[in-house]
Amino acid sequence: MAQLELDDVHANAVDYQHFLLDSPSPYHAAEVVAGRLVDAGFTRVDEKGPWDASPGGHVMVRGGAVAAWLVPSNVTEDAGFRIVGAHTDSPAFSVKPSVQSTTPDGWGQIDVEVYGGMMWNSWLDRELTLAGRLVLRDGEVVLARTGPIARIPQLAIHLDRGVNTEGLTLDPQKHLHPVWTVDNPYGNVLEYVARTAGLADASGVAAFDLILTPSQGPGFFGDKGQFVAASRQDNLSSVHPGLVALERLASDGIPESGDVTVFVCFDHEEVGSGSRTGAAGPLLETLLRRTAAALGRDTDGYERMLASSSCVSADAAHSVHPNYAGHHDPDNRPMMGRGPVLKINSKQRYATDGEGIALWNRACAAAAVPSQSFVGNNAMPCGTTIGPLTATRLGILTVDVGIGLLSMHSAREMSHIDDLHALSAALEAYWRGA
Repeated sequence: MAQLELDDVHANAVDYQHFLLDSPSPYHAAEVVAGRLVDAGFTRVDEKGPWDASPGGHVMVRGGAVAAWLVPSNVTEDAGFRIVGAHTDSPAFSVKPSVQSTTPDGWGQIDVEVYGGMMWNSWLDRELTLAGRLVLRDGEVVLARTGPIARIPQLAIHLDRGVNTEGLTLDPQKHLHPVWTVDNPYGNVLEYVARTAGLADASGVAAFDLILTPSQGPGFFGDKGQFVAASRQDNLSSVHPGLVALERLASDGIPESGDVTVFVCFDHEEVGSGSRTGAAGPLLETLLRRTAAALGRDTDGYERMLASSSCVSADAAHSVHPNYAGHHDPDNRPMMGRGPVLKINSKQRYATDGEGIALWNRACAAAAVPSQSFVGNNAMPCGTTIGPLTATRLGILTVDVGIGLLSMHSAREMSHIDDLHALSAALEAYWRGA
């Protein structure tokens, strides 16, 4: 690889680390995406007002979801939408309305509920940060994050002699209850969070959406520093490549013609996408319909735009695991560092079909990056993504892709810097019309 390309890859990886640090919750991630696009020349839109589909870039935030659209100067009759979809949420611990409790022995604990399909054991013995949003009594929303505040301590081996040979058994109600203080009957978690958010106290807080997430920042490792270790890479490893691809696209100015570029990052994918900010909800459909109407399209014109549209659903994929290689299909073996991954499943857990494969291969060829395929081992059902939901709701051509991770849904996942850069290049090529 040429030195210039190496410099680009490493610069992108450093930017990715900063993005991860700034995005401890879906609400933070959505605001970071919006803020960076505004810096790139996009106009922030309030969806309660008239819709803006004038030439140029536009962005809106709804809770933990963010959506952006870039409109060419001339949107011709045969134009459609070129959509990249991702999600901002990751497995975490959601704080319950009771917020906190105290054991008879004096331990102060934060009351939490498991959010998403996390690997429980990986969250033990890690310092955790509270992050999310506070909703004030006047309706204002304030983003909040603390430093390391809580931990789920594991039982010492002296008190659980069979843990290594018989396995670790965890009850999510009993054993996944984080500690944050001891012998402090006056301590109040919400007061602590409010103060870290810049409020005088918690008296003005009407409600909250808070999670506990690992506080340890991302880091490089490996013989060449080629691996990234961090939490929330499923699926910020797709959000960041889409963001930087759109920033590069916007740096060229307003496109003269072509399809309307759309970037949408949903919330709640890890729990099924069924919300007003999830992919099963109307967020994307509303965006497309309002954009078409603002462009002067009637109902038939909108349907014609959909018929000319496509979507790349970008979500993390599984790299072959060196210690569990037999869990993968013997003939489809995507490897970390060898490029983005096409995700294929005949049961439509992924939306990829032949047309989508051809579309993605064109984008990768135009970007001069390799592509790989993931098909699950027949004995092991795969997960799913926003892709099938998007294809079902809108009837548009959809292809599922992502970069290979190891330790997916762990408190500290692993990715490869080459894949992050390659995915961004391929998404940019797709948006440019490949």
